[in-house]
Amino acid sequence: MRNPFSTETVGFDTPIAMLIACHDRVRHYAALLPKLAEHVSTHGADAEAARAAAAVLRYFDVAAPLHHQDEDDLLFPLLHERGDEALRGAIDELHAEHDVLGAQWQALRPALIALTEGRAATLGEDAARCFASDYPAHAAREELEVYPCVAVLLSTGELADIGRRMADHRSTQQVKK
Repeated sequence: MRNPFSTETVGFDTPIAMLIACHDRVRHYAALLPKLAEHVSTHGADAEAARAAAAVLRYFDVAAPLHHQDEDDLLFPLLHERGDEALRGAIDELHAEHDVLGAQWQALRPALIALTEGRAATLGEDAARCFASDYPAHAAREELEVYPCVAVLLSTGELADIGRRMADHRSTQQVKK
């Protein structure tokens, strides 16, 4: 099982690489949802479904909100302030998508929680497919439209500060557990 806080080969000294690594995990865990929905429709709330649901819940309940916080509080404001109209528009749209993705996630959570507890639940295949499509598309937009601007608009010192603050978010989250 993947550790949602694992950084694999990147560290907080490379915050954009960290955000991209998080997107890779988003793609992984989002892709599990349609497979899980199909599994549950065939096999019900078995042990395999419970393990998969727990992994997906752990990622999207803990790591994904931290990722959005990093973007919305640390990265996007600086880029919005310094970027051109096109970049500001993209950032505004992506920020709004965080709320839409959050609402989609909240709709999926009750069934996933039930599955982790071994209770019968219907994980809507359409909702799972939609989330599994929308979230990676959102991540791809960030990688194509926003992240490349970092090299031009932010200094090395600002990136180092963002990385330190990202690490602080996670250490604070670990303490809350």
